[in-house]
Amino acid sequence: MTEVLPDAIWLPSERSSGCPYNPPEQLSEIREKTPLSRIHYSGDVDGWLVTSHALARQVLADARFSSGSNHHRAPIDGAPFMENPPPVPPGFLSLMDPPDHTRYRRQLTGQFTVRRMRQLTDRVEEITTECLDAMEKQVGPVDLVDSFARLIPGVVIAELLGISYDDRQKFTDLVDHMHALGRSKASVEEQTKAFLAVRGFMSELMFAKREQPTDDLFSGLVTSEFTDDEIINLGLTLLGAGLDTVAGTLSLGVFALLRNPDQYELLTKATDDDAVSRAVEELLRFTAVLPFLQRCALEDIEVDGHLIKAGEMVTISTAAANRDAGKFAAPDDLDITRSARGHVTFGHGIHQCVAQQLARVELQVAFPALARRFPTLRLAVAPEEVPVRDEIAFYGLWSLPVTWDRG
Repeated sequence: MTEVLPDAIWLPSERSSGCPYNPPEQLSEIREKTPLSRIHYSGDVDGWLVTSHALARQVLADARFSSGSNHHRAPIDGAPFMENPPPVPPGFLSLMDPPDHTRYRRQLTGQFTVRRMRQLTDRVEEITTECLDAMEKQVGPVDLVDSFARLIPGVVIAELLGISYDDRQKFTDLVDHMHALGRSKASVEEQTKAFLAVRGFMSELMFAKREQPTDDLFSGLVTSEFTDDEIINLGLTLLGAGLDTVAGTLSLGVFALLRNPDQYELLTKATDDDAVSRAVEELLRFTAVLPFLQRCALEDIEVDGHLIKAGEMVTISTAAANRDAGKFAAPDDLDITRSARGHVTFGHGIHQCVAQQLARVELQVAFPALARRFPTLRLAVAPEEVPVRDEIAFYGLWSLPVTWDRG
């Protein structure tokens, strides 16, 4: 075994004012000293924190670490803890291990066909143009989150799920209400009620698709072997993976670009696919909207010279791993011309985000389209006035006021 580790601490979460896209500085300090360290978890137990890129990929690829949420404890001071949590509801594949995870993922992956992704690119371009046209007509500062970052993936996921045009406003209202409750720090009861309302909508959609299936992803699930609960929960999984992650990356990515105007200018000139792809991968690496992932050791496992005992929790800091100088040169610099392939924003191993190609399609269309349409885009408020979304699940912005030179 290697050296004795420092005493356990709570997971650092304080980001610097004005730079919410940067991870807590303490994470870098921890990584430089020891990439595997000790942290506290709710329920008065200690576990492990991974902060290096190499160890992150090692742990995420190791089947001896479980993703099942019945093992999970939060590494956040004051987080609630349930001694005997209920089993994971059927269909939430990100919280499951094989063989259940394999069965769900195989079906979902089959829905993201090459043909559907090609069709989707054309449609995302249309949706993005419509958003930019509407932005251009607004007077005064524009909230980029509501008008662009959440709107594009919101429309895309609604169409992928096959929600009719007439029902789309109801769906949007329900999702926006759930989102707003998170911003206002509403009670658990209020947020649960809002979630159940969205789930109820998914249930109604499932029965409608069963009566009259169409050429959409949700119809593909409805005509599969899954139970009603599985179908509804898979739809909710797609909603979370396809909305919050993309919206967070778009909003934080634009914020980071505007704080690095030389990079934004480069994006206005990025016309070939390779340049756009490099820019998107770098923005995914730099923002890391899913700040950490959780695993639990199913048996005693030696990692980096230390013994992780069966039943101990491991938190993988994707934000810290993406800023590891051992993998990325000058990792705290935003450089959209670099190759950022290999980042762990979408995870790694069998649990790598099933909707990552969907996200890439949206990001590769939206980022350059915004830059080309509004080359003089800039913040309309001081950076420290931008409200940050810093819940445990997804990172992002509540709003991003911007303006530009109008002709």
